[in-house]
Amino acid sequence: MSQALVRIAAGWLLGLMLAVAASIVAVNLVNNSIASPQQPVREYLDALQKGEGERALGLLHASVPQSNAAMLDGTALQTAAARIAGVKFGDAEERGGNQVMVPIDYAIDGSQLHTEFLLERSSTEWLFFHTWSFVPSALPVLDVTVVNSNEATLNGIPVNMPNGRNSFAVFYPGEYEAALNGQYFSAPPTRATVSSRDVPAAPLNLLTEATPALKDAVSAKVKEFLDSCAAEADKEQKLQPDCPFYHATNNRVIDGTIDWSITEYPSVRIEPFGGRWVVAPLDGKARIKARQVDLFTGAVTELNAVHDFSFTTRLDIDAASVKLTPLLNY
Repeated sequence: MSQALVRIAAGWLLGLMLAVAASIVAVNLVNNSIASPQQPVREYLDALQKGEGERALGLLHASVPQSNAAMLDGTALQTAAARIAGVKFGDAEERGGNQVMVPIDYAIDGSQLHTEFLLERSSTEWLFFHTWSFVPSALPVLDVTVVNSNEATLNGIPVNMPNGRNSFAVFYPGEYEAALNGQYFSAPPTRATVSSRDVPAAPLNLLTEATPALKDAVSAKVKEFLDSCAAEADKEQKLQPDCPFYHATNNRVIDGTIDWSITEYPSVRIEPFGGRWVVAPLDGKARIKARQVDLFTGAVTELNAVHDFSFTTRLDIDAASVKLTPLLNY
């Protein structure tokens, strides 16, 4: 009977030892998975990819610096995280004081990148399971500038650009693309990748240019002005009309024979200058045809001359119209 009791006790002891071992293994598995320091980082990346800025900010325990918050939620945030691919988590590295560093490697648009997150053990649940949280920090800031514009788009979202510049608080990692796609002015897209809160992101500088639509509109107004000017000069039969072109001669030109025409219209170039847009000097050619009398011999000859001309203009643009004012020096 004593041998039976020994065998029963040994069985219970073995079962207890196996249960303890299994518990230790289970605790280690939980602490290395859902209770690991990598888990808050996984949840944070998931929040970024879903555009859940409030959740991401809460997980990161980050403060928002004084800046524009347009990139911290919704479509703008989803777009920033959309190109993150192939995320690989590294082993947590001890940093002392119950803190660890969790590294991740990933790619954005084919570029291999590395980001490190600092976390701290905040508490223990159920006596065994660790809980981890991000060490509080401040979000990085991305600076954006645009030439001669008070607006732009950043990650597809229209943003205000007072005096052509603004600063945006951003999450990391992520990619941010600025562009300008207006009716009259545009700038090619430019991108910046933010991979860390400690490394300043390269500023995004938009180099604005006049669109073909604006150049066509200004060219049409220049042509309209010159054609009207030539027609008025013909009507008034003037050699020196109120136009950029004129003809000087010692001969007498027979009234009713003067015919002005534009043989080469100016090529329009629109450039930024002094915080506004200006049209470069406009150069062209005009032809005058007429009959003239030599005052010394009385001979009548045909006048057919081409004159170079140049003039400047003032360009005024609003959301609905383009106004061109010729500036002529008489």
